Amino acid sequence: MNAKSLFMSDSFPILLEVAEDQVGKRLDQFLAAKLAGVSRARVQQLIRAGQVRTRAGATVKRSYRLERGEHIEILGPIRTPPLRARAEQIPVDVVYEDDHLAVVNKPAGMMVHAGAGATDEARNRGTLVNALLHRFASLSEVGGELRPGIVHRLDRSTSGLMVVAKTDQSHRQLAEQFAARKAKKSYIALVHGWLEQDGGTIERNVSRDRMRRTRMTTRREGGRQAITHYRVLERMETAYGKFSLLEIRIETGRTHQIRVHLASLAHPVVGDTLYGAPRELTAQDAKFGSRERPPLALGRNFLHASTLQIIHPATGESLSFARPLPRELERFISRLQAKA
Repeated sequence: MNAKSLFMSDSFPILLEVAEDQVGKRLDQFLAAKLAGVSRARVQQLIRAGQVRTRAGATVKRSYRLERGEHIEILGPIRTPPLRARAEQIPVDVVYEDDHLAVVNKPAGMMVHAGAGATDEARNRGTLVNALLHRFASLSEVGGELRPGIVHRLDRSTSGLMVVAKTDQSHRQLAEQFAARKAKKSYIALVHGWLEQDGGTIERNVSRDRMRRTRMTTRREGGRQAITHYRVLERMETAYGKFSLLEIRIETGRTHQIRVHLASLAHPVVGDTLYGAPRELTAQDAKFGSRERPPLALGRNFLHASTLQIIHPATGESLSFARPLPRELERFISRLQAKA
């Protein structure tokens, strides 16, 4: 049984037998394993909606432990209305605006848009798209109802510059620039350790991690081509260890590209716990007076999209934008380098 057949089929109820090696498993784990392509979150929605029960007729919770010889019934699909982005009065830093496009400076902690799997209204609040709809009222519709105006994205915990399309024609032309690698972006990152070279290129294909679906990896065969260039701006030796401040340019825009590429060199981005960075930094070097220093925690990734260059889709003019590091990143460096 796959996701498409489960949520489009009319052949309900669906009866699943509990095998001997599945006795004692949680119900949600059992269903996620049985239903190919159906996420654990979607399975839990089915259970919460009362669409899953034992053959005996009892509805069950997601934590229910399977028993020997029993059967599980799925009574029917979840039918939810399609999610649409909605306008919210949220401050947004607009760097540039005209009738065709806008350039904004996204803060860390803000999702660009709700995910396609978001069925909960609460998960469709506080996004950049919602803020843009309130500020500009009209955006391009090329990306659909969840992603109006969105030409490219930044991770939730990454800050910095993004271009937004107001018209469909501008959207298509800007998207072509990104696809043809004519749009140029650079980032500032702080990573753990000192890189051996002052600059270089990381060219490793990126694909989804099979074990942890929220992660990407460079260790699987295949994947999509990804190219990252880096230059060391500063090497820091502090009471909390060694760090490198980097300027980064990317030729491709794969999911988590910069983060997974730097982690593949054993130099994860500071604050990026998904790719191996510690959640908290502890002072260890006695020559810096480490005993007097409290632990440091950033609460976000030290990654900022600092510059953006595009060609205006209507005028053909070359446009360049820059934004310095946010205050919280500047403060973090100051605390990192502060004398005892």
